[in-house]
Order: sequence, then structure tokens, then C-alpha cells
Amino acid sequence: MRMYLSSWRTGDHPEQLLALLDSIGTNQVAVIANAIDALPAAERRAAVEREIHALTALGLRPVELDLRTFFGQSPDQVAAVLERFPMVWVRGGNVFVLRHALARSGADQALIKLLQQDAVVYAGYSAGACVLAPELHGLDRCDDPNAVAAAYNAPARFDGLALLDYVVVPHIDSPGHPETEILTTVADHYRTQGVAHRTLRDGQAIVISGKDTRIH
Repeated sequence: MRMYLSSWRTGDHPEQLLALLDSIGTNQVAVIANAIDALPAAERRAAVEREIHALTALGLRPVELDLRTFFGQSPDQVAAVLERFPMVWVRGGNVFVLRHALARSGADQALIKLLQQDAVVYAGYSAGACVLAPELHGLDRCDDPNAVAAAYNAPARFDGLALLDYVVVPHIDSPGHPETEILTTVADHYRTQGVAHRTLRDGQAIVISGKDTRIH
């Protein structure tokens, strides 16, 4: 399993992200930006363009994969598309909105299978990392679960993808980020409750390659 889980954007060590692709031989990237589906269309579009630009600057070839396209379709359809990409980049935003989109499209199960087969690199930041936890309870102190109703007219779900056995808490000790204070309270809550978690400052990333896990 290969992952690059950043606190904010591509982090301070994008070379670690690129290194995970060395054995693949291609630089295609599927950009999943559904964590911001509750934003107005123009604002969402501008945010996606920023992601595309940043990844292109690293020498990658990104293209958006909008999971809403697969809502109501067979899970096999999104799986067939995801199989074409050696890496997915999952943008931050609202973790509950992202979780719903992954589930409704079937991308959650497709990604779990591909990662277990080591057939894809999972990369992203903030909500894109948080959604990998066993469950999302506690993150509602930062992200509004009601955004799922606003975006999709559906209730929020609190189960994560459980690809990690801990919760990633981003933006800690990051004065330039507006959520650093509230996420500090989230980390404190997890610490008090004995919930396994790892904190990241903006610029840092958790890099997982097989059994090796490091923070850069």
C-alpha cells in the first residue's frame, strides 16, 4: 500500500509523492475534488483548477474524476475508470461530503481493493487523509455534517474507509490556516478519549510505502 497524506496541498516534500510513482512508469493522476461539492459551482471550479495547476507543476498529468458522474450507477463503472490511473489525488474540504460521494459512487470499495492490490497510490490532503480513518466521529467539531444534506440531500455517515487504524488530524500548529485552533481541540478530544490519531502541521505529510510509514 502506498500513500502520501498531506496536511495542506502537496506539502513541503512533493518529491516523496513523486517517488511513490517511480515504479509505475506513468504520471497520470485522477483528481477527486468531491469534498467541495457543497461550494457554489464557480467557486468549486476555481478550486479544482488550482489543484490541476499545482499537480501539473510537479510534472504530473492530472484530470478531474467527478464522482457525481457515477452516482446511481454500478460500482463496476467507477472501478473500471479508477483502474486506469496509477494515482488518485483526493482534495481537502468537508470530510462528510467526501465520504458520501465515495460511498454513493462505489469509489470507496474500488479504492480499498486497488490499494490492497498495490495497484494505485492514494494521495491527498486534509479531508482526503481524514476519510481513511476507521470512523469520523470527532471531526464533526470541525466539518459540518449538515453539508451533506446541502450538497446531496442525504444524511451524513460517520464510518471512514478504515484503511488506517488512526485518524489523521491536519493543520496542527499552523497559524496560517483558519482551522488550526479547532483542530487542536479535536486532537485534544482524541487524546482524552484514547482515540488513536496522528497530527500534522501544514507542510508535513505521512508517507506510507508497504510496511514503512514516515512523516516528512
